[in-house]
Amino acid sequence: MKTALLIVDMQEVLIPVVWQGPELADRIAELADRARTNGVQVIALQQVGGPMFEPGAPGTELSRRLRLRPEDTVIRKTATDGFYESGLHQALEDAGTIVLTGVGTDYCVDATVRAAVSRGFDVILVEDGHSTVPDPEAGLTAEQIIARHNRILSNAVHPGGTVKVRPAGKIFT
Repeated sequence: MKTALLIVDMQEVLIPVVWQGPELADRIAELADRARTNGVQVIALQQVGGPMFEPGAPGTELSRRLRLRPEDTVIRKTATDGFYESGLHQALEDAGTIVLTGVGTDYCVDATVRAAVSRGFDVILVEDGHSTVPDPEAGLTAEQIIARHNRILSNAVHPGGTVKVRPAGKIFT
């Protein structure tokens, strides 16, 4: 089984909003470069629809910082679950493991990780490869939300696959 790198919703409008967005985009770009060097498929999900992500609206394009290439696959999605009616499952048909990165930790990243393992994929969640915004109502910083999701997702029990959390520097090296 092959491995694929999945980049979730790294769109221009979100980069300045999420915690350490520019640094995250650069880290993911480096990870994508290493993935390609190792023959790993790179797939980027792009959220479309809703008031913030109308097709063609300014900032909805995937971040230029990712340095995506023509051979990379871009898949548009309309839900937090990257698999929901998007064609992602078909694009991953040869993959057994998904290395997952992107935004937002507590929305699309979480939903896509859970959907992937429920479909039988093993997931490596990049520990320092996803981000979100603070949740002041819950009294949580973005850093706390990220750490919490790394812990929760790595300990979750799913019938299909597994979730491991690894730092970007230890993947595709």
